[in-house]
Amino acid sequence: MTETADETLKVEMQGTLALVTLNRPKALNALTQHMRAALARCLWSAARDPQVYAVALQSESPRAFSAGSDVREVIGLVRTGLAAGAKAFADEYALNWQCECFSKPTVPLINGMVMGGGVGITQFGTHRVAGEGYAFAMPETLIGLFPDVGICHVLARLPDHVGMYLGLTGRRIGRAEAYALGLVTHCIDSTDFGAIKAALADTWPVDTVLDERHREPEAGELAPYREAIDRCFSAVRVEDIVARLEALEGEHRDWAQRVAADLKRCSPLSLKITHRHIREAQALDLRQTLQVDYRLAVRILEGDGAGGGDFYEGVRAALIDKDGAPRWAPQRLEDVSDAMLDAYFAPLGAGELVLPTREEMQAARA
Repeated sequence: MTETADETLKVEMQGTLALVTLNRPKALNALTQHMRAALARCLWSAARDPQVYAVALQSESPRAFSAGSDVREVIGLVRTGLAAGAKAFADEYALNWQCECFSKPTVPLINGMVMGGGVGITQFGTHRVAGEGYAFAMPETLIGLFPDVGICHVLARLPDHVGMYLGLTGRRIGRAEAYALGLVTHCIDSTDFGAIKAALADTWPVDTVLDERHREPEAGELAPYREAIDRCFSAVRVEDIVARLEALEGEHRDWAQRVAADLKRCSPLSLKITHRHIREAQALDLRQTLQVDYRLAVRILEGDGAGGGDFYEGVRAALIDKDGAPRWAPQRLEDVSDAMLDAYFAPLGAGELVLPTREEMQAARA
């Protein structure tokens, strides 16, 4: 059966629970404009409805919660005009901020991969439940973009420069590591997801429902590498991060060489943008981070307007032609100058994304 837009995100009431289901399994629940708009409407409705106690999000696919935003859709929009592509990013970041400001319990039930835009609709609520197949990644540097949806606000605050490691490399982590880092609040196998939904539908206190089912995981997979990550990814330049990885000796030498090789496959421009964004996000709140996200996204789309920028090239190589051979410009880290970065981070003037304050968002519920 051919999917229709209305079928890709389903909302139903189960008692006092508003249950949202991502239902685009063939695309691994890549989020479209329609899906984001439908979720935004659901959250506004739930915030204003006194009969709604909580909102839960789930996936129809056993393989993925969400592989992120539908970047091919974005590329298609940009080809019709820069404004259409920019609006897609603006709407997405507004939804991320809406998730943060939503005042009722939100319980994403995440099993399988969660990446990019999928992180943006799950990371900023009250709770995050990781099933046994949970896998987190922000792989945007591999497609000429950067970790957006406000996640640099989170990455900047992770210990031992793990956030810089995750943001630059795009590598995946499982639920044990995500729990250790605070990216998820509970580790609960997917066999218990039905019981969680039933309890929330009956208005049982969300903390009790989740706490009694949570099982403490073992140490995360990055635990043996924390010291090496801190030593290498604390460098003030991406070139220095690569050099430190390549120079690392001892028991973690092979791991460091593989990480350095991963970085060399990424867009040099994306790496430098991401590195600066995470460092500067340490001084920003989430709302400010999302507004910088928009500046960067617009600048990147401006570079891709003629079909020649790194974002277009990364999507082409990974998802369209699938040749795995993107032609980055510039090709070397040392050719990405500070002046180039300054231009990407420069304010947009009248074109800035203006998000309501938290107080204005709360008042808008009435």
